[in-house]
This record gives sequence, C-alpha cells and structure tokens, in this order.
Amino acid sequence: MLESIFGNATVEKVLLYLQNYNEGYASEIASTFSVDLSTVQKQLKRLEDGGIIVSQTKGRTRLFLWNPRYPFRKELQSLLEKSFEFLPESDIKKFYRKRQRPRRAGKPL
Repeated sequence: MLESIFGNATVEKVLLYLQNYNEGYASEIASTFSVDLSTVQKQLKRLEDGGIIVSQTKGRTRLFLWNPRYPFRKELQSLLEKSFEFLPESDIKKFYRKRQRPRRAGKPL
C-alpha cells in the first residue's frame, strides 16, 4: 500500500514491523515476512543511514528502533498507523499479532 511512497515493499514491511513492535532485529523481521535476510539488512542500513532508525547492540544482537531525534518521526508513525486500518485482517493476524510469551504448560491448543 505504501510501497510507492517508500520505494519498495521491504521498506514498508520493515517500517510497519517497527511501528507495531517498536523494535526488532534483522533476522526476526526477515523470518516474519519470509524475506531474504540480506534484503532486510540492506533496508535497515538505508533507514539507519537516513536517520530514521537507530541501532543498539544487546549481546550479539543488533536491535533496531525508531530514532527519537528524527524530525518527521511522529508524522511517519502516524502515516504507518493509518495504513494499519487498511491492511487485511488476515495480514494483521499473520504478521503483527505475534505471541510474546510462551504458552502455559498443559494449556490445550
């Protein structure tokens, strides 16, 4: 949907992922959308070089999150929030509602 604005679909997916989860790392984003890891890494580098996102290391993992000093961060996040309204419910369930904690032992599926 926002692919024409951002230039390609991978950037759109990365930004929507960060908007939904606030942070993420390259392999997690790539596996969520079944996209090649190098493609995601390239887009993350491009966004970081542009000052839109920043990275920090936690152990051996490079974590990406929004740059709080980016002047258009609020406007960009507002645009991404608006685009969530137009995503199909199946995509929202598949990509943006991931379990954050393990299932209780013995709980039926």
